[in-house]
Amino acid sequence: MKSPLRSPPPPGAGRRGRALFTLIRCVPFLIALAVLVIELTPAHFIYTGPFLTAVPALAAVAMGPWGTGAAAAVALVISVITATWNGAWGSLQVYTNFLALALVTIAGVFTSSAVQARRQRELDQMRRIAVAAQDVVLRPVPARLGPVEAGSLCLAAGTGARVGGDLYEAVQTRYGVRMIVGDVRGKGLTAVRAVAVALGAFREAVHYEDELVEVMNRCAAALHRELAVPGAYDQEVMLEGFTTALIAQVPEDPVVQLVNRGHPPPLLLHRGKATALMPATPLPPLGLEDLADGLPTKPESYEFLPGDRLLLYTDGVIEARDGAGEFFALPETMERIGADVTPAQFLDQLHQSLTRHTEGDLTDDVAMILADRRRTAESRSRPQG
Repeated sequence: MKSPLRSPPPPGAGRRGRALFTLIRCVPFLIALAVLVIELTPAHFIYTGPFLTAVPALAAVAMGPWGTGAAAAVALVISVITATWNGAWGSLQVYTNFLALALVTIAGVFTSSAVQARRQRELDQMRRIAVAAQDVVLRPVPARLGPVEAGSLCLAAGTGARVGGDLYEAVQTRYGVRMIVGDVRGKGLTAVRAVAVALGAFREAVHYEDELVEVMNRCAAALHRELAVPGAYDQEVMLEGFTTALIAQVPEDPVVQLVNRGHPPPLLLHRGKATALMPATPLPPLGLEDLADGLPTKPESYEFLPGDRLLLYTDGVIEARDGAGEFFALPETMERIGADVTPAQFLDQLHQSLTRHTEGDLTDDVAMILADRRRTAESRSRPQG
């Protein structure tokens, strides 16, 4: 439950940022404690009135209106204690301090409320823009595509939005269902632009290229052309920019064909066991073709039987860490969820497990496609084992 006494940390703040934000919220109460110590010790000759007046003002910066009121109440209690301890009741100084404390508290509450309301409006606007951008760039994968049932999930790190440097798509073609999952190096508008270029090339090529490798080559060529546009990208992106990508094809035959360019291998769940489909020959990401002696002309093929479950994902999933620095155990989580739920339910449970593992602090974008090879009437009637 969200506490009404504090404002949330800024979007995208990591664990270190949240720790700093917590420290800032503690400052007003530390000042109040210091005043109490000064007044109850021989150091009480120091005039502490301005320090107590600053308590609600500082609280208004990071704690919201309720937190400001709580800090003001603490300051008021300390003022009463110190005035009683020092026998200062009846002096003009005590009532002046009370008046100053009241005025600063009222101003802090109103200011904090206005800032909090404006910040919430800006966050809501950002989320609406992100959702609209996702609808244009990253379309949800249809629930049924030819021989597969599918689902998709994409999250941008830290922002609560759903558009980042990861990409995915699934399209039904005359060659079968063709899917792509990729990860563009970098974040922000530069990454989103590269995502749009790669997806545009994929959506066009999947319908016309017979060979799956050529689909990947078309995506690579599109990214090369984009980088060649004068002034489109800064020098760092020009020198170090690359995109990992995995393209999968699911025909009517019980196989899946893969072309993997430096991307994490997909996981195949078969009879409750998750297995990584490792490439026989590791290949460099798109944009780093010069590092390879030669690129293959044929995809790699793996068995993909009715009832099997295939998960394509980006490295933001397997590199997610908990507070102890442990990586997210994706194969074990996939086996635990199993194949008895729909793709949408599977991805929802996987998302919840990932959120619990990271305590809601994703440090990298996440994209996933889940594809189930649909059972035929014959395979459903045949006992498994």
